[in-house]
Amino acid sequence: MIMTGAFFGASVIAYPLVRLLGRNAFFLLALVPFAGLLWSLSAISDLFGPAAQPIVEDLDWLPELGLSGVFRLDVLSWIMTLLVTGVGALVFVYCTRYFPRDEPGLARFAGIFMAFAGTMYGLVVADELLMLYLFWEGTTVFSYLLIGHSQSRRRSRQAALQALIVTTAGGLAMLVGMILLITATGTGQISTLIDRAQSGMDTGGVIVSAVILILVGAISKSALMPFHFWLPGAMAAPTPVSAYLHAAAMVKAGIYLVLRLAPGYHNIPGWSEVLLTLGLLTMFIGGWQALKQTDLKLLLAFGTVSQLGFLTTMASFGTPDITKAALGLLIAHALFKSCLFLCVGIIDHRAGTRDLTKLSGGWRAFPVVAVCATIAAASMAGLPPLLGFAAKEAAYSTLLSSPDKTSVIAFIGIMIGSILTVAYSARFIWGAFSSKPGVDDIARRDEKLTLVVSPLILTALTLALGPGVGLLDGYFSAWTTGLPAVAEGDGHYHLALWHGFEPALAFTAVTVAAGLALFIVRRPFAKVQATLPSGLDFHELYRMLIGRMEALALWVTARTQRGSLPFYQGVVYFVLVAGLGLAIIANDTWNITFRLWDTPLDLIVAAVLVIVAIGATRAKKRFTAVVVTGISGYAMVAYFAFVGAPDLALTQVLVETITIVVFVLVLRRLPARIGESTGRLTPAWRAIIGGAVGITVMLVVLIATGVRVADPISTDFGQLAYELGHGRNIVNVTLVDIRAWDTMGEISVLVAAGTGIAGLIFVRGREGHLHRFERKKDGTEAAGRIRFQPVAEDVVDLHHTGRSEGLSQKRASWLIAGRTLAPRNRSIILEVTARLIFHAVIIFSVYLLFAGHNAPGGGFAGGLVAGLALVVRYLAGGKYELAEAAPFTPSGMLGTGLVTAILTVIGGWIWGETVFDSVYLEGDLPLLGHVSFGTSTFFDIGVYLIVVGLMLDILRSLGAEVDLHQERDEAMLTDRIHDNVNFSENLGATAEHRAVSEIIDRVNELDVDNGAEGGRL
Repeated sequence: MIMTGAFFGASVIAYPLVRLLGRNAFFLLALVPFAGLLWSLSAISDLFGPAAQPIVEDLDWLPELGLSGVFRLDVLSWIMTLLVTGVGALVFVYCTRYFPRDEPGLARFAGIFMAFAGTMYGLVVADELLMLYLFWEGTTVFSYLLIGHSQSRRRSRQAALQALIVTTAGGLAMLVGMILLITATGTGQISTLIDRAQSGMDTGGVIVSAVILILVGAISKSALMPFHFWLPGAMAAPTPVSAYLHAAAMVKAGIYLVLRLAPGYHNIPGWSEVLLTLGLLTMFIGGWQALKQTDLKLLLAFGTVSQLGFLTTMASFGTPDITKAALGLLIAHALFKSCLFLCVGIIDHRAGTRDLTKLSGGWRAFPVVAVCATIAAASMAGLPPLLGFAAKEAAYSTLLSSPDKTSVIAFIGIMIGSILTVAYSARFIWGAFSSKPGVDDIARRDEKLTLVVSPLILTALTLALGPGVGLLDGYFSAWTTGLPAVAEGDGHYHLALWHGFEPALAFTAVTVAAGLALFIVRRPFAKVQATLPSGLDFHELYRMLIGRMEALALWVTARTQRGSLPFYQGVVYFVLVAGLGLAIIANDTWNITFRLWDTPLDLIVAAVLVIVAIGATRAKKRFTAVVVTGISGYAMVAYFAFVGAPDLALTQVLVETITIVVFVLVLRRLPARIGESTGRLTPAWRAIIGGAVGITVMLVVLIATGVRVADPISTDFGQLAYELGHGRNIVNVTLVDIRAWDTMGEISVLVAAGTGIAGLIFVRGREGHLHRFERKKDGTEAAGRIRFQPVAEDVVDLHHTGRSEGLSQKRASWLIAGRTLAPRNRSIILEVTARLIFHAVIIFSVYLLFAGHNAPGGGFAGGLVAGLALVVRYLAGGKYELAEAAPFTPSGMLGTGLVTAILTVIGGWIWGETVFDSVYLEGDLPLLGHVSFGTSTFFDIGVYLIVVGLMLDILRSLGAEVDLHQERDEAMLTDRIHDNVNFSENLGATAEHRAVSEIIDRVNELDVDNGAEGGRL
């Protein structure tokens, strides 16, 4: 668990680290996977000693629901952690010189890459299905971001989206299978499930269906047919990503899952048929396509597809000997394939191309890279004395000695695929390093040690582990001895470089000879390939399917998204009444008791609500309707106060005030009067629909409150808040302690809402369009620097709009940006009031934040109060004053708040027993007296920052951005009028000139906040 957390902690600091140190920061980041490698090696004594036992950490995640976060390091997961951390550390070192110093988005890439490694590490040590699924989908999301690193390239974006869609679809099928398996067996712990399956406890159609659905996820992740097409497309990613993704992560996740489940489920119906068929077909298709490629990276990509089919076939048997061979292939593939991809990256850097028809003289140009790549390719082809040879020999031997009939089919298919492997391995070496007639040789340049050290280490391991494969045998045996044997003698095979003259050696010789012969006749064979039908193109099928879905979406959108708000409301209301109405009709428990009021004051609130509801329907102007509707919210404030809920009353009055402000900001771009209805529904029908909705909701509330059969848990909240939460404000303690999971979800929605608002309003960039004033050395002010300006043409010239008067004054301003407003829009009283109350309101918001644990308030209320303070500054001084009041970005506030809340969640594991576990400190301090402080306060601070960030996002988008649009429209209108004036003057049309001049005067007198007036003019 600690190691998994270290990866994600490093991903957080990766961004500032790369911004500070540049690409050299990858040296420091490489220490994290290297530390994970050392930790895995240090666990050898625990896993392989006399009293060998898996290392297990069990964390109560949601104990009430029986969900636990179980991390388990056994032999299989230990082998995978070696790949994830070892190859990961080398790839991070490679990144230090692969990327140029000015690589765009490098800091972002570093953080995502580290998080990707962390999710892969968590995936292989997770021993609970749902936790494994979280990490599984984490690799999907992070790989999408990594593949699409070059955001300006359409090919990268398309490849990333394709990988995301395919693997996510498989992941959803896997999730359904996991839920079925958990429901049927009563446990989600993987080790327990395998034990039960081996003992024959879990059988039946539900179990079979669940496992097959899980296999769909494994097949899509490991790019088996028919999902294999996404992997070559992922070559749009930078080479380090390709090396890591293809060798030690992502695609190996599916292989790992098959290896994990095979001991328990390899005998269920459909297991062998599905995996054997798809594995062998994938191996053949990948090899066949690799022989067609001229791009070295694509050649290796299709080679990876072929090797994944090979690995899946071997992993599916679940028997001791064949599984041992599969583990050997797993290690060998990780070493030679990562080495080859890293070498291709160096070739691309040096030669500027990966086209094997344009590469010549590679042996002389980069001899070190040539040696590394040749050895790795020889291991891929299965040549002695390399690890790839020993692993392939093991595969041939174990399949030939297996009594299972399916092993014969597997052997024939694997041998055919291996012949293609030898052929495309030779094609790779020839294409990358040979001298070709008519092609200029590549100029020689010395490779930097930091760039070649990773391929050198991988090559050395490939060389050393060939003769030393017996060392791996002992570790693999610790896993395979516990697997079910299918025949006597199964489990006695040992990995070795030399087994003497045996059938497997002869078949290996035939494989190599046939593969080399196929390479020699590559030109005639290419002609044969060109004449053969290409068969079913799954990539084209994918594109056609996506195209049909887009067409369907357009068809549905054209018929449902009509731009008619009454239509949308009608659909919503119809579904609401129909759905809830059917539930009411089917209800057979009517325990309704009527009570007209608790106190006579309730009648006053009810009367106000009825009056404003009728008034809102009769309002002719939008502003009037907003104000009248707002009165209903304030009436609820009174109701909460009457029933003794001051915290709810405070929150309601703040929310209602801010809602009115937001409505008013939006109304500036709408006509003042509400338009007449042109729809088919008459006012009578509208009244009927509204009444139906109201009656339905009323009945649902009455029924729901009358059918309770148990005491609500909320009756104990008072005691829980005081004794466990150490607070007297039940509402706030509930939000930040008792039901903190709910609050975590709600603040995540707030962050998404802020992002959505900005995305809808800002077209070119979110953090732009706010000016700030710079202080000159003489103390004067100037509207000089534009703090946030992604697009220069979006900035309106202040001099052009006639608002630059008085921008340079030696005297300090009462309200810095107030004078940027047109005189007709200024209110001196509002400006003075804003300056007087702003800091006091901010202090009051901080008071509410910290006092909310025992008194009305809290992070949410405090954030709303701070947001209202920003509203006052904006209304008094406009967007320039908003920039002075809040010189930070909304995204920074939202992100900081969310990270603070998340760190509080993680802190529960550190200082408590579970997430959100709080620690309380009490004592007497000088001046402050008795102080009680809980760590849940940090969570409340996160809520506070998120609410302030959301308010700032609203003001910038619906306020400042709308101001900018209005100013731009006004400037364009003025320019057009002036153009017409000049044209009229040239024609001598004095009457027209006078008329246009009158229009100009009206425009100059026009209040820019009166959007409706401007529209009519």
